[in-house]
Amino acid sequence: MLHCQAEVLLRSSEPQMNIEALIGSEFSRNIGLLSEREQHQLLLARVAVVGAGGVGGLHILTLARLGVGKFNIADPDTFEAANVSRQFGAANSTYGRNKAEVLAEMVRDINPQAEVTIFTEGVTEQNCDEFLGDAKVLIDGIDFFEFTTRRKLFIAARAKGMHAVTCAPLGFGSTLQIFSPNGMDFDTYFGTNEQQSYERNLAAFAAGLAPNPYHISYLDISKVRMKEKKGPAVAPACTLAASFLTTEVVKIITGSQKVYAVPHYIQVDMYKRKLKKGYLWFGGFNPLQKLKTALIFRKFKQSMKV
Repeated sequence: MLHCQAEVLLRSSEPQMNIEALIGSEFSRNIGLLSEREQHQLLLARVAVVGAGGVGGLHILTLARLGVGKFNIADPDTFEAANVSRQFGAANSTYGRNKAEVLAEMVRDINPQAEVTIFTEGVTEQNCDEFLGDAKVLIDGIDFFEFTTRRKLFIAARAKGMHAVTCAPLGFGSTLQIFSPNGMDFDTYFGTNEQQSYERNLAAFAAGLAPNPYHISYLDISKVRMKEKKGPAVAPACTLAASFLTTEVVKIITGSQKVYAVPHYIQVDMYKRKLKKGYLWFGGFNPLQKLKTALIFRKFKQSMKV
């Protein structure tokens, strides 16, 4: 018995997706940058998106406009006023509503033929396999502080032979990390494991996300509240992250371009006009990364005392 019963927003009694009509109408302007064959692949593909807020919501909507036809969306949270600055599903009309439900409606408004399955209690150990299902890609859109759930999902996706992609909005920029089922794994890249404390793992995760932390120079670190699991985030970083991630998802689904998985990474900061395409030798076991993790961990501990 599943702890969270998935709700399917496209019933089997409804007509099958009319792919040719969609390519000729709704998604016709994609053609020329995507071939008709690639658009066909996207319409038939399923993605599993965990988190439907700041980055997750934009990932979902951008992929829907690219013509991805099937979504599994998981988020137990509801929209509130504090979300409106960066979460594109947040508005006065959606406050108090479940984020997965709202984003599912927005997807179906873009493409009424889309198949959307929502998990309004989030992803649990009981429903994880159903959530990943036959998806081509796991898309990480959950909050930075939800490390334990993220780690379990990335491990589960790898076991199912799936790619997993994360793009963190940092300052006015974003990072890009792609995990191939045959490449470096989550724990090796970030230097994390079950034996370490939550705070130590979170520090290692932060260091791996941003090997070049450009945003630190203008971030007011006092506004990062570890106890409340909150930190500053702005809309431009979320939109940039969505551009990064959705482009890579197209490449993964269609096989149209080479995908550079970790230890490759990309980091951009628009505020500082910085771009870095790097290769993190030895991942989280790189001596410099270990030092960064130790420094971030110290900052986290200081924050917890405030």
